Amino acid sequence: MASVPSLASTVQQRLAEGLSAALPEAGSADPLLRRSDRADFQANGILALAKQLKGNPRELATKVVDGIPANDVLKEIEVSGPGFLNITVTDQAIVKTLAARAADDRLGVPFAEDAGTTVIDYAQPNVAKEMHVGHLRSAVIGAAMVEILEFTGEKVVRRHHIGDWGTQFGMLIQYLMEHPHELDHRSEDEVSGEEAMSNLNRLYKASRALFDSDEEFKTRARARVVDLQAGDEQTRALWQRFVDESKIYFYSVFDKLDMDIDDPDVVGESGYNDMLTETCRILEDSGVAVRSNGALCVFFDDVKGPDGNPTPLIVQKSDGGFGYAATDLSAIRDRVGNLKATTLLYVVDARQSLHFKMVFETARRAGWLNEDVKAVQLAFGTVLGKDGKPFKTREGETVRLVDLLDEAIDRAASVVREKARDLTEDEIAERGAQVGIGAVKYADLSTSAARDYKFDLDQMVSLNGDTSVYLQYAYARIKSIFGKAGDRTPLAHPELELAPAERALGLHLDQFGETVAEAAADYAPHKLAAYLYQLASLYTTFYDQCPVIKPEPPKEVAENRLFICDLTARTLHQGMALLGIRTPERL
Repeated sequence: MASVPSLASTVQQRLAEGLSAALPEAGSADPLLRRSDRADFQANGILALAKQLKGNPRELATKVVDGIPANDVLKEIEVSGPGFLNITVTDQAIVKTLAARAADDRLGVPFAEDAGTTVIDYAQPNVAKEMHVGHLRSAVIGAAMVEILEFTGEKVVRRHHIGDWGTQFGMLIQYLMEHPHELDHRSEDEVSGEEAMSNLNRLYKASRALFDSDEEFKTRARARVVDLQAGDEQTRALWQRFVDESKIYFYSVFDKLDMDIDDPDVVGESGYNDMLTETCRILEDSGVAVRSNGALCVFFDDVKGPDGNPTPLIVQKSDGGFGYAATDLSAIRDRVGNLKATTLLYVVDARQSLHFKMVFETARRAGWLNEDVKAVQLAFGTVLGKDGKPFKTREGETVRLVDLLDEAIDRAASVVREKARDLTEDEIAERGAQVGIGAVKYADLSTSAARDYKFDLDQMVSLNGDTSVYLQYAYARIKSIFGKAGDRTPLAHPELELAPAERALGLHLDQFGETVAEAAADYAPHKLAAYLYQLASLYTTFYDQCPVIKPEPPKEVAENRLFICDLTARTLHQGMALLGIRTPERL
């Protein structure tokens, strides 16, 4: 396994050497290299340097170009405008770099030098409640970040902070105690997620109705909360039944989303119960939190309510109960102390940004977060309907996640069926699921997380435009070429001249590693999605302009083009896998 330096980094290095040779007084100046539409790359660092050295930028640029020795990477460097450098690399350098990438099973992508341990908190459904469209983004964005970070060499610990604690359990447990068969299953066979959820829904509605109409039941339910918090065995056992029944349902939904959620990673609010009292004691003893009207609070200069008074983070209520803050702070202690995290990443709705800002600042004051340990909220926007308003059913209800996913799979299956010539019904169903779930994930991941996005299934499963289906078809199309290639094999030929479409595709393929590194560092899966869309678009142009099989090009040209096709397919496959999206070989 060898990481392959990208052409950009090689060019950067040659320019930096030329800079320090021509201008020793400049020290190690940055050439500021970027891709350009005028040439392969443009460097505009000389402008800043000329200002610093009080020289003429065009003269300095010419001096730098003259100072770069002849080599096999830089074909042409032209000084343009006020002192930009337009740089064209040799075709040979492009093909050689791509060949080095192809020889490595990681496509030459290096591991990050500063890899640490990230604990990522994502996909947080609530026990005894149905998952709706609002739960989609945390799961999809979080799962993609896990894959991207792990690919860069980061140790990743997954945490699903499910809502499995709180006063509503008093009502549910008390009802189950009085109606012991409500969660029984119809048969001994494996229970479906649908059956588990309908059991929970039915019980929730019945207990809620009783709680609202029967004062005596309400009193019993409230007493039951106290038993639960005190760890009463019978109460705890019934609580566990709700958690287990909910997990049957959660896992069926995550399974449909083609996501692995492992039981040990599900550590809900209840997982931190034993730490809450100690967390409060540490905060109070250290003076980070103070008592105010009986409640334990943390105050901030810059957080004020509408009345202009400071709004504190309440860690413990005046009645002794604990708020979300106590649980979140205890989770930070656990993740830093026991899991040895260097980064805590929270994939949580942007509407909770203030809460997390206050929690992180409290943890910093307590010393749990510091120079070596950082916490980041990857805040995401809302899922909107086609009308641009938060996504609801016609009746104004929140949309069940399962219904949405089923509809996406149905739509995708009909798209696959239309295009499929030789697929069996089973294959159409399997591809329909891969295309439909891929479409939902890609629509989410191709938007910057912080922005709201419109959930529009027609657009998501469209074969044209920036959709996962377009990328999946590009991949399947490349695979079909290999079915027709006969005895011709992919082989790199650095001696050949490249057509413009080959060069453009080759230069883009070479940027895969840099894109992955950027997506990981910025927690920005949309940057990887944009890269892959561009890759598929450049491939489409290449496919139209550069015949691979027919009309038959000369042997070496055909081999080199097959080589480019192969590397494109591998890059698409790897990139889509990092987003959690399947790439079927045939569509």
